[in-house]
Amino acid sequence: MRNIIFLIVGTFFGIVMFKSEAASWFRIYEMFQFRSFHMYGIIGSALVLGVLLVQLIKRKRLKDMSGNPILIIPKDKSFSRYMFGGILFGLGWALAGACPGPMFVLAGAGFYPILIVIAGAVGGTWVYGLIKDKLPH
Repeated sequence: MRNIIFLIVGTFFGIVMFKSEAASWFRIYEMFQFRSFHMYGIIGSALVLGVLLVQLIKRKRLKDMSGNPILIIPKDKSFSRYMFGGILFGLGWALAGACPGPMFVLAGAGFYPILIVIAGAVGGTWVYGLIKDKLPH
């Protein structure tokens, strides 16, 4: 029954993404050509909200739905892996016209060719799971 909350929040998130045109290929194309502030505004507001919520979780020592403390473990500092990962993510985003969140929004909105991109993303994640122990982290 607790999972119904995630379904409701995910549905609301999808509706907001679709109505704000964050899942629009045209808006993403505009962003990568630096012609519109629309997507930068959405991403920037999400970044600010994320920073504020993480600080709230840390300072108030909030707990999850099971009553366990939410622990945010610091990551190792490394420029090259974040740069390489960011380039791969950006190239995939530019080629597909959508990042992972909007991909599912587009599928839900009836743009079924995006299912090919979703299959590629799931396949890539599966391959990463197979080889992650052999990669330099």
